[in-house]
Amino acid sequence: MFRPDVDSLVASIRDGARLAVPKTEAGVSMAATRSLIGRGAKDLHLVCVPTSGLQADLLIGAGCVGVIECAGVTMDEYGAAPAFVRAVSKGSIGLVDSTCPALYAGLQAAEKGLPFMPLRGLIGSDIVGRRDDMPVIDNPFAADDPIIAVKAIQPDVALFHAPLADREGNVWIGRQRMLMTMAHAARQTLVTVEDIHDRNLLDDERYGPATIPSLYISAITLAAKGAWPLGLPGRYGEDGGHLAEYCRRAATPEGFAEYLRRNLAIEPTAAE
Repeated sequence: MFRPDVDSLVASIRDGARLAVPKTEAGVSMAATRSLIGRGAKDLHLVCVPTSGLQADLLIGAGCVGVIECAGVTMDEYGAAPAFVRAVSKGSIGLVDSTCPALYAGLQAAEKGLPFMPLRGLIGSDIVGRRDDMPVIDNPFAADDPIIAVKAIQPDVALFHAPLADREGNVWIGRQRMLMTMAHAARQTLVTVEDIHDRNLLDDERYGPATIPSLYISAITLAAKGAWPLGLPGRYGEDGGHLAEYCRRAATPEGFAEYLRRNLAIEPTAAE
């Protein structure tokens, strides 16, 4: 259950795995992201729940991603995600265009053991016409009532950073309920955490309702400031200066390679 370091935690993420990661403000394991890049991970099918930013951009620029399934990738107020934009423009990665409700619906289907989840909101959109895994079907309980069947999304691995785990392997996620859905849907769930709690979190009235039971957790490792330079709600904010500097450098492939060399000790040959 507990791993001695981040490298050993992510060792089970095989090349080509379908890897689910949360949105920027929900608890992103940047420590694990750096480890994956350092290892030279390849051909990941990245499922963003439902969007991503620096994490996806770094993995794409470093050549770790074969396909990305998302509702968007952006650096928010710092600008566009430069490596993502380049890769999509060049066609060097596959893009599965989706929406926030569709991604959540697919994960919810998987967590319930269902082949699909019904959804209405996409009817009439161009996404439906481009996705053969989103057929429009008839409501079996009413006439002339079309619905969309969103195919279940079962990640091989869910990966995120949380504030707290206990020694039983339970993980507290606070208000970030999508992390619970990810853990339920995925075959494996790997978590980096800020702290280890001595008492069982499920026995605590304050923590229990927002705690993922160890049944759904595959492995945990301690990684203080593991979301940096992103923030972790309730613990620390994002490093705005670092994110702005990343966007400035990563605006060109050469600058991105220099960023990897300076911040991850990875030579430019590993980059885009």
